[in-house]
Amino acid sequence: MRHRKASLKLNRTTSHRTAMFRNMVTSLFKHERIRTTGAKAKELRRWADHLITLAKRGDLHARRQALSVIREKRVVHKLFAEANEKFGNSAGGYTRIVKLGRRAGDAAPMSLIELVVLETGGKKKSKKKTAKKGTAKVKAGAEKKPPAEAKKKSEPKKKGAEKKKEETAEPKKAARKKSETQKAETKPKTAAKTSSAAAKKEKASEDKPKRTSKKKAAKDEKKS
Repeated sequence: MRHRKASLKLNRTTSHRTAMFRNMVTSLFKHERIRTTGAKAKELRRWADHLITLAKRGDLHARRQALSVIREKRVVHKLFAEANEKFGNSAGGYTRIVKLGRRAGDAAPMSLIELVVLETGGKKKSKKKTAKKGTAKVKAGAEKKPPAEAKKKSEPKKKGAEKKKEETAEPKKAARKKSETQKAETKPKTAAKTSSAAAKKEKASEDKPKRTSKKKAAKDEKKS
């Protein structure tokens, strides 16, 4: 009789069976899903749940117990680092088994076992909703204000804007007048300069002696 014998034999010896499930658990936590037969998937669920409870405990003894089962240290570190974030709020149901049909060669029932991760994000949605409600209330308050108050608030703003425009326009006009006067003063100076330069050129041309070519000088000597 098999009293108090919970695990399945699966037509394997004890050493073969433990080695097989150790490999399957490491690959499950490494890739987060495995495709295997239905009987192996149901037995693998027991191993995975036990290791996840150790990871949620998180102390040194639990880590050493997990290292005695899982074959890769990186997988153990990843499991202990992410266990409370992924499975902290739930007290079981860490895996899901999905039936896939029968295998082509021997018609064995196949199934997919994968880790179930809880979705976190309900609080963020509530915050967004409250923010939207606050903006809606502000808009409603703005619409309820009477038009007379809105006009009173807008009138001093308009007067201040007109004053600012007048203050900025006055220095601009003064600057324009200064530029015009400076241009008018510079024009006669430039005209006097041009006239003096032309007179100098005429004097220089008169003072220079007239040049005669060598041929004309030779002809004059022969005639004489």
